[in-house]
Amino acid sequence: MSIPVQTENLPSETPAGNAGPAIGPWTAEKVAANVPTALAPNGVRYGLWAETRVPQPDVERLVGAVPKSLVPAIEKRCYYFVPLVIVEAEQVVVAPSYTVDLGDRAICHRNVTLGAVEGVFLSTRLVEDRFGLAFEFFINVAHNFVDAVGVPESFASLAWSQAQAGVKGETSQDAWETRRRALDPVTNAAGNPMPLDERARKNYEESAFSDSLAIYMLSLSLDFDYHDLREREYPLLAAPALAERLRHVASLFPANEGYDFQILYRRKG
Repeated sequence: MSIPVQTENLPSETPAGNAGPAIGPWTAEKVAANVPTALAPNGVRYGLWAETRVPQPDVERLVGAVPKSLVPAIEKRCYYFVPLVIVEAEQVVVAPSYTVDLGDRAICHRNVTLGAVEGVFLSTRLVEDRFGLAFEFFINVAHNFVDAVGVPESFASLAWSQAQAGVKGETSQDAWETRRRALDPVTNAAGNPMPLDERARKNYEESAFSDSLAIYMLSLSLDFDYHDLREREYPLLAAPALAERLRHVASLFPANEGYDFQILYRRKG
C-alpha cells in the first residue's frame, strides 16, 4: 500500500532516495540540509538519501505504521534512511553507497542534533531485509518516545507484575538483564535485606515497554513469526505474556487506518 506524503522541496545537491551515489561521504548535517524531507499522514517526518536500496513505498509503509497518538512525543525528530552511518573523530558522516570497508566501519544508527530538530540517521545497508530495517526503525521510535514522555504507568505495572510472577523470558537482552538486577535480593554489610533496586526496575520497565512498542509497530507493518526475534543470549518472553503486553500497547496506541493488529497462534503438530 502506498501512503500519500507531503514533501518539502528543499534544495538538493544530489538526488535523494535510491538515485546514483554522491561523490564521497557527506556529514550528517549536510545530508539534512540538502535532502528533501516528507511528512507522512501520521505526522512523522522522514527522508531518504543516496543508494538506500529500499523502495519508497516500503519506507512509506514503515513510517505510516507509527500510531498517530504517539507522534506528538517524537514531533521534533526526523528519521533519515541512508546507506551507511559512520562516526569518524566524533563526527557523524553518511556514505552514499555500500562497500565492504565502509560497511565494517558503519553503525546501525546515530542521533544528531540539527538545531531544534533531532535527526535519527538509520543505516539501511547494514540490515539484510525489510524485517531488519523495520525493527531498527521502530525500536528507535520507541526509545525516542520513552526519552520524551517515559513509560505509561499502566504498562509499567503490567510488566512488573509479570516479572514478579516469574514469567519466562524477556523481549531483549537489556530487558532480561535489568529485570534480573531489579529482582535480585540485595543485602547490606550486616546481611540485612535492602530495598529493591528502583533504578534497575525503572530501566527494566523502559526496556520492556520500548521492546513491546517496537514489536507492536512491527506487527502493523508486516507479518512475522515471533521466533524471528529470538537471540541466543536470553530466552524469549513467553508468548501469552507478550500477547498481553501487545494488547495493552494496542489499547494505548490504536493502529492507524489501513493497518491491522492481529496475534495468530500456530498449532503444534
